[in-house]
Amino acid sequence: MSLHQDAARVLTEWPAPDAAQERLRRHYGDHLAAYPDGMWKACGDGHITASALVVDPERERVLLTLHRKLRMWLQMGGHCEPDDSTLAAAALREATEESGIEGLTLLPGGPVRLDRHHTPCAWHLDVQYAAVAPRGAVAAISDESLDLRWFDYDEVADVADESVRHLVTRTRALL
Repeated sequence: MSLHQDAARVLTEWPAPDAAQERLRRHYGDHLAAYPDGMWKACGDGHITASALVVDPERERVLLTLHRKLRMWLQMGGHCEPDDSTLAAAALREATEESGIEGLTLLPGGPVRLDRHHTPCAWHLDVQYAAVAPRGAVAAISDESLDLRWFDYDEVADVADESVRHLVTRTRALL
């Protein structure tokens, strides 16, 4: 199964939690149906991306990265790569690379939510997962970040945009 096919399957099977998320789910599916290259950065009309919020439920905190280009506190994530076998694998790869934490595990049940946003390269149709950090995890900053920091759940609203706040809220509801 190709990454494109896996993404289409994930989006078809994912039970959207509300009407707005259902509209995005359908939009993403339409995008994949219309664009055979819709998984890749080269697709100028937008592309599917994969991200994961790294969470430490035991200490009630999340790890955010100060994105080098966007200069915003965000979850880990980005473009899919040809070696990614599944959308979940792409999200886990991005989270591991950008957090420096080995042994992350995605929350079961597939994506947590979807978010469509414009970036300097194109529209990102982001499929957002949550990744649980192992006990004692130590984060290490990557070249893609200006900073990497743990934030208590209640601190996120002070530093992050609406998309990240919604992702944290939805993740906490699933923990």
